[in-house]
Amino acid sequence: MIEYVIYAFLAINIIFNLLGSFSLHRFPDVYTRLHGATKCTTFGTIFAVLAVIVHALYQLKVTNDPKYLQMALHSIVALVALLLTNPTGAHALAKAAHLSGVKPAKAVIDAYEEKLRGEAQ
Repeated sequence: MIEYVIYAFLAINIIFNLLGSFSLHRFPDVYTRLHGATKCTTFGTIFAVLAVIVHALYQLKVTNDPKYLQMALHSIVALVALLLTNPTGAHALAKAAHLSGVKPAKAVIDAYEEKLRGEAQ
């Protein structure tokens, strides 16, 4: 039964990471590409890490070997790092693109540019 849960988590991981890859090719500008890739790959990678944690905890229960607890704890630390750095990095890239003059492809209103103009006055 645990194997099916792990396989389901890995399938969700694959699906969302593929969707993130497709967003890099299908979306029109850097902002939508960044949004699609970041959201999908973050969500997909959460399920990959959950699969590792479930496997490690199951193996810990079966074998009582502490290396599986270490693997689960390292996976949790990696998950926290991913959840903190992935959105932060995407935000930094989007802000750098905007400040370097890259405009959104089909945006009607650019609220960030209006905010910058208001602060400059």
